Amino acid sequence: MNAFVVRHAKAGHRHSWEGDDRLRPLSRAGWAQAQAIAERLGREPITSLHASPYARCVQTLEPLAARLGMKVSEDDRLAEGAPLEDTLALLHEAGDGGVLCSHGDVIPELIEALHRRGMEVPGRPDWRKATIWILELDGDAVVHGGVEPPPV
Repeated sequence: MNAFVVRHAKAGHRHSWEGDDRLRPLSRAGWAQAQAIAERLGREPITSLHASPYARCVQTLEPLAARLGMKVSEDDRLAEGAPLEDTLALLHEAGDGGVLCSHGDVIPELIEALHRRGMEVPGRPDWRKATIWILELDGDAVVHGGVEPPPV
């Protein structure tokens, strides 16, 4: 049984974006990564899709949602600065087959917390955009976490 945690794909540069950062979209390279993520996760038994309400996270999962005929559920528990306990609660609610898409501050905190709670993490963590963490679940415990590098 697996859950999946995806770092959003590449978006335009934060410092060159004018306006609300929550609306900053994926770049052309980011859309290519989102398509590749859809191809990779489209082979898995996905049960739900959850994303930070930031445009770049929702857009990262849109190709997968289209492929699977599902909707992306926006959830503040995945937004930048979300409290760890809230993100952990969502991970457990989503459970087997759940996909969560979040940011570069939330995901390392989540993975490090799961590691402290006993999750085995072989190798070095990878925090780059469009990485996919595959979390092996055993009941309420997350027992193993491996990361796949960005697809493109």
